[in-house]
Amino acid sequence: QVQLVESGGGLVQAGDSLRLSCAASGRTLSAHLMGWFRQAPGQEREFVAAITWSGGNTYQADSVKGRFTISRDTAKNTVYLQMNSLKPEDTAVYYCAAVRVYRVGYEQVPQEYDYWGQGTQVTVSS
Repeated sequence: QVQLVESGGGLVQAGDSLRLSCAASGRTLSAHLMGWFRQAPGQEREFVAAITWSGGNTYQADSVKGRFTISRDTAKNTVYLQMNSLKPEDTAVYYCAAVRVYRVGYEQVPQEYDYWGQGTQVTVSS
């Protein structure tokens, strides 16, 4: 089992920055893929970014490339999502997710992930 707890959400203005954190606990994460997803009201859960715990390989959605950066601190068992130049369309609940065994090429698929946090709200006003 892996437990994930997100933090760092809030209300900001367009153009501002936020850093989300996902603290992980439980079984070792060395073989895991860690992901960030988001879900706006009435919409499906959307991939944002992912990172392999061991090698630090990263994946990002086209909509956030150049603005969002995913990283991890293996000593702190924490994954981060640095969000810059926020836009109103980034408003959503952001979820952290993890999976140990996944199919390469499916990093953006929510159904690939086994563990989810409770989510943190990010609201960007115009």
